Amino acid sequence: GAEAEKIVREKVYPALENQIALLKKLQKHATHDAGVWKLPKGGEYYRDSLTFWTTSSKSPAEIHQIGLDLVASFTAQIDTIMKAHGMTKGTVGQRLRGMFTDPKFRYPNTDAGKEKLLVDLNAKVKDITARLPKYFDTLPKAGLVIKRVPKYIEAGAPGGYYNNASLDGKRPGIYYINLRDTAEVPSWTLPTLTFHEGIPGHHLQLSIQQEADIPLIRKLSFFSAYIEGWALYSEQLAVEMGMYEHDPMGHIGQLHDAMLRAVRLVVDTGMHSMKWSREKAIRYYADTLGDQEASATTEIERYCVWPGQACSYMLGKLELLELRAKAKKALGSRFDIRKFHDAVLLNGAVPLSVLDTEIDAYIQAAKA
Repeated sequence: GAEAEKIVREKVYPALENQIALLKKLQKHATHDAGVWKLPKGGEYYRDSLTFWTTSSKSPAEIHQIGLDLVASFTAQIDTIMKAHGMTKGTVGQRLRGMFTDPKFRYPNTDAGKEKLLVDLNAKVKDITARLPKYFDTLPKAGLVIKRVPKYIEAGAPGGYYNNASLDGKRPGIYYINLRDTAEVPSWTLPTLTFHEGIPGHHLQLSIQQEADIPLIRKLSFFSAYIEGWALYSEQLAVEMGMYEHDPMGHIGQLHDAMLRAVRLVVDTGMHSMKWSREKAIRYYADTLGDQEASATTEIERYCVWPGQACSYMLGKLELLELRAKAKKALGSRFDIRKFHDAVLLNGAVPLSVLDTEIDAYIQAAKA
């Protein structure tokens, strides 16, 4: 204990003081501009960032437009479900805000309430797992455990995240959900989060990648557009698997989260390429999605410092849907979604251009 204290006092604290001093010095030169366009060769840097994160060659202007078109489409779909359930007042964003604050969608903010929430999520996982064989040939061997984020770190941790199973298969995959305040996780937002982080999202894809017969470097490969694209595609796949047949509010949650990834396309390109201010981006985000100002601000500030990354989710999903449509068209009645999913998953995460080649090869083989 004394030794650790000495290291912290003599090494860690001075290093942190230096870091703070450097940031204070840099602060004097900072401007309020949110985007990287203000930097030397900022435009080129942003295009390179987009290529790196999305592994696609679309321009900022193209991505911005895709985002706007998708936001319009998701807004209309949400509006239809809301109207069918008597929710008609205000914009779709305002109605979503109302759902965020409505006490009827809240678990009690007690240990018992949080236990009940975990039990309900485990039931969802059990339900969708039973449906997997109709959609997947290869299934993960690794189990999935749902846990709350440990209390001692929950204040600073994100809403939910996934930890891979160990490579030797001894430790299961863990999906952590932050339950510091149940008001932050209304019931209608939880199914889609569970399908994204767990099954058929990150847990299924990463476990299959780790268990596949591929070299170690590929078992560990990470391409954001592929991995996040798969998890977002999984959220839609859950709709196709019938997970919302008796859960219209959960379906609104799925559409809200899909629209969030479309909003990211708009605000990321907006700030880094079209000179949008941070405030304009926060306003657009909160008005469109109905999220609280605080969570909108957290998200927008993430995109300010991580140009391009936020675009990888939706561009990856769109590529997967395009490739699936291409395979369906080419194979007609011979198309089998289980074989398509094997073709996507068994080689592990790859750049989208490589995935394109892999699916072409699968189509040729299936035709033969």
